[in-house]
Amino acid sequence: MNKRNTNVTDTKERIIEAADDLFYENGYEFTSFKDIADEVKLSRGNFYHHFKTKDDILKAVIVRRIDKTKDMLTSWEEETKSPKGRIQCFIKILIANQAKIKLYGCPVGTLTTELSKLDHSSKEDATKIFTMFHKWLSKQFRELGLIKEADSLAMHLLALSQGVATMATAFPSEIYIKQEVKQMLEWLDAKLAKKEM
Repeated sequence: MNKRNTNVTDTKERIIEAADDLFYENGYEFTSFKDIADEVKLSRGNFYHHFKTKDDILKAVIVRRIDKTKDMLTSWEEETKSPKGRIQCFIKILIANQAKIKLYGCPVGTLTTELSKLDHSSKEDATKIFTMFHKWLSKQFRELGLIKEADSLAMHLLALSQGVATMATAFPSEIYIKQEVKQMLEWLDAKLAKKEM
């Protein structure tokens, strides 16, 4: 790849990254082309060279989020030997990201909700991230021997984490998030203890 192509790619990636942050912080509907162009310090003409519409940027942001989620799930698979430990990684992400969650909620949940309200054509693509989490969590529960319950347990855990992220914006307290994470970890322990009885 020559230097010019590298610069084009770098600029495009900067636009996608900036849009990702702004869609999360301000919402898709309330983020304009100008907001994104200002964030990356690009002229409007230069900006349109990379993306013609805001929907094109949204599609790129969703692809970026899907790729980042895949990378995160792969790293948990590689770095954590037990399925229980991997599920704990998922639960503890609320603490790892608590500063932003308290301000803006969950990036996946907020975008999915907003696109559903707008009846946007990309809402199904945004939902793919939840589907990835659901399939991945189901796999972990199956590996723990909870085969019949795996899908419902995965959905329940997703619902719990989304509930915590939503409530954390209303009650932005680290204590609240830590308490809820502790209860989810205890719920997981209880499920596994019940299986072993």
